[in-house]
Amino acid sequence: PVLLGCSSAQPGGCPALCECSEPAKTVKCVNRNLTAVPPDLPPYVRSLFITGNPLTDLPAGAFPAQRLPDLASLNLSGNHLQTVGAGSLALPALRQLDLSGNALVSFSPQAFGEGGSPLEELALRGALRNHGVLLSLAALLQSGALRNLTRLELADNGLVLLPAGMFTALPALRQLDLSNNSLVGLRNVSFQGLGQLQSLNLSDNSLGVLWNSTLAQFRSLPVLRHIVLGHNTWVCDCAIEDLVAWLKESDQVEGKEALTCASPDKMLGKALLKINGSDLNCSVPTDLPSQLQTSYVFLGIVLALIGAIFLLVLYLNRKGIKKWMHNIRDACRDHMEGYHYRYEINADPRLTNLSSNSDV
Repeated sequence: PVLLGCSSAQPGGCPALCECSEPAKTVKCVNRNLTAVPPDLPPYVRSLFITGNPLTDLPAGAFPAQRLPDLASLNLSGNHLQTVGAGSLALPALRQLDLSGNALVSFSPQAFGEGGSPLEELALRGALRNHGVLLSLAALLQSGALRNLTRLELADNGLVLLPAGMFTALPALRQLDLSNNSLVGLRNVSFQGLGQLQSLNLSDNSLGVLWNSTLAQFRSLPVLRHIVLGHNTWVCDCAIEDLVAWLKESDQVEGKEALTCASPDKMLGKALLKINGSDLNCSVPTDLPSQLQTSYVFLGIVLALIGAIFLLVLYLNRKGIKKWMHNIRDACRDHMEGYHYRYEINADPRLTNLSSNSDV
């Protein structure tokens, strides 16, 4: 304690509410009721822990790059962070960042500055409950500012769908953790740009099926060897045939023997690897929605052609149709004139019978 007190009085010493180790280049400000980043962090720090504090905002310049040129690992987990401002994380040596356990509301796409960042590991477990923050993060990733990122953790965020093209500008990514969310599908997710991806965790989601387009992407990734799919709600109907075939031939899925059906009831608990065609009894196409859409388009074209032919026939026979209409009009007129003539001769035949048969 005496040494800490002495060092805090010197330039570049330890902030009053933190614990510092200059030999280890580490500063820890844990559960110290901090509401702002200490302004007097020592310039030697490489690993900084500011966790468990009521810290709500990271404004621009919260970590001055000139004062902290060697800061490589920054742990801000378990605070009350809501806003990450532009330029707040523009550190020239930053390699690891942990923002897990914060209720982020605003995440600036320019948080790491105007140029690219050297960041390699980003943890956001439980920090993306706000949909607007997810969109901001997607814009940040798509901008190419984090092209050096090798590990991205997005677990435990309640994600249902991912923004399209979210991972297309991460060529160095090796580990992607999407576990413990509520993902229902991956059709709009592109993995094509992830040529270095080695590990993909999709466990504990709500996936019912993986379509051929997604499976084809998995096959095309040259070093992807660890895919985790456990604890999903697999729907074992005809649409799952492609997934089952891929599981049987692929060596990319860890623990695939434990994958089981969640529905329908007759298939509940059955291992996906033990499913065969007779179990599914597929009598309708597996991709029924797309076939229905094609049928509707074809039906529309046929109806349009019939309508065009009908109008063409009417146009070509317009004189005959006009003559036919005139004939109908004349026949109707003659018929009505006959009724009129008979009425004038004998307005009411009943009166004639009455006059001829009665004594007046």
